[in-house]
Amino acid sequence: MATNGVNGNHGVAARLKDNRAKAIVDAAYAGKYAIPAVCCYNLEAVLATVRAAEAKRSPALIQLFPWSIEFADGLLLHAAAEAADKATVPVGVHMDHAQSPDIIKRSADLGGYDGIMVDMSHYERDENMRLSRELVEYCNARGIVTECEPGRINGTEDGIADTEGMEEILTTPEQAEEFVRLGIDWLAPAFGNVHGVYGPKGPQLDFPRLARIHEQVGDRVRLVLHGAHEDYFKEELLKKCISYGMAKVNINGPVAAAWTQVQGELTGKVPLTKVLEEQTKAMQAVVEYHMDWLMSTGKA
Repeated sequence: MATNGVNGNHGVAARLKDNRAKAIVDAAYAGKYAIPAVCCYNLEAVLATVRAAEAKRSPALIQLFPWSIEFADGLLLHAAAEAADKATVPVGVHMDHAQSPDIIKRSADLGGYDGIMVDMSHYERDENMRLSRELVEYCNARGIVTECEPGRINGTEDGIADTEGMEEILTTPEQAEEFVRLGIDWLAPAFGNVHGVYGPKGPQLDFPRLARIHEQVGDRVRLVLHGAHEDYFKEELLKKCISYGMAKVNINGPVAAAWTQVQGELTGKVPLTKVLEEQTKAMQAVVEYHMDWLMSTGKA
């Protein structure tokens, strides 16, 4: 069984020693802040993330969905990796919610990813564990850190299989322990958070559960927050999640919304280059205030 450096396998530890995404998120946990993992669908979002990171002197992660590989055959990935390489602050590149073994192996082999989320949560438990173990080993052997989702965070989002009708499974400390033993570096617990839009009551978060998970595995993996919908997860709630050990927070909806809003306001009224520039500025502003909320500003 392969394990990561935290779990004591020196061979894997050596391969992951220089992994920038791991270093970025480990430093956030130690410093009691969180890293914005910004979901990017185009070059403008990549530029916005890096420019925000440099402006706020904050570490960051550029986060892509498998769609970016399927749609553009790795071109956006390589642009993101180059942007991260050139950044004057620590920036890594991560794949969010990779849900098929083929796309995970293809992505790992392309080069450019520092991390990949191995999300087999749509399989039954035994198959989930078998595939996760195999794919974590595959990524680790290539110097790529991995993230897994014990339980099931329901809802839908770009790039994520529809889980409507499937039973919600909240993560237990025992499940978290099982996944840590696979060799993962990051763990995304299900504690009442959902992908996409929340119901009329808003988030019903089980913080005592999250505390037990952190107590069980928080010394060996970093916790990741999914489902931080912009209508609810503002400064106060984000800081509360960080106080329970969250060190990486996925930011998606408000960045995409900024791009769409500018497009609607300016398309056909100004040159296309001006539209793209203003979209990038608008997305950068969203990333910047999230860096303030996550307390990563000034940490680079």
